[in-house]
Amino acid sequence: MTIESSALYVVATPLGNLADLSPRAQEVLRGVGWIAAEDTRHTQGLLSHFAISARLLAAHEHNERQAAGQIIDKLTAGESVALVSDAGTPAVSDPGAKVVEAVRAAGFKVIPIPGPSAAVTALSAAGLADARWLFVGFLPAKAGERRRELEALKAVDAALVFYEAPHRIVDMVTDLAATLEPVRPLVIARELTKTFEQIHACPLADGPAWLAEDPNHQRGEFVVIVGAAPAAVEEGLPAEAERALVLLLDEGLPVKQAAKLAAALTGSAKNALYARALELKDGAA
Repeated sequence: MTIESSALYVVATPLGNLADLSPRAQEVLRGVGWIAAEDTRHTQGLLSHFAISARLLAAHEHNERQAAGQIIDKLTAGESVALVSDAGTPAVSDPGAKVVEAVRAAGFKVIPIPGPSAAVTALSAAGLADARWLFVGFLPAKAGERRRELEALKAVDAALVFYEAPHRIVDMVTDLAATLEPVRPLVIARELTKTFEQIHACPLADGPAWLAEDPNHQRGEFVVIVGAAPAAVEEGLPAEAERALVLLLDEGLPVKQAAKLAAALTGSAKNALYARALELKDGAA
């Protein structure tokens, strides 16, 4: 594999199981001039495991703008740089987005090296049939702000995917159960790809009790997924069905026949249409 000069490689690294570092990612980390890491000590352990020698520089949430400047200087000099976070894909609820933005603005190439992502890993094992999902990431740490954000997400027609830290997981799931519909499916995935990986599914209402029943359930890094909002129960007949029924009755069709035909045309329940037709006939009598 040829490493391009003056390019920033955004490299996904393992969530826990080091065997998940792809061959392509290994080649990139071996071939670049520098590796910009969220935690240089953590990344050094990964590099040592694969016998990779590299020059490291820090690029974390507290120095990201400064690190972007250093990286641009190296790209300007013709060197290549890899950007990594402690686990998973950089810039996804991890540092990296500001670096990528600055590098792009400076006119240099950004090359993604795909790999582990905690959100996608959890979704693949969740077994939810929702057609869409929304990655929320970390909710606010303060209870009031967290509940307000959940209220805003309540009507979203998609599965909701959150990240959470162990010291907030109980409060977060308690707020989920108090704010969203308790019948929604809940999936709690902890320590993904690690020795004590656990993926638990239950109704949202049962989530707090599951966390409380064993202290180990509250340990590790979490992905929490809540199924989409349940379909709203429509009051009365849909407007389209009502219109069709009224037109058919106005044409003089008997109640039973009008209800049957309106059901075939609109897909609404025949019994509901028949009951409504009787109401309309009685009102007109």
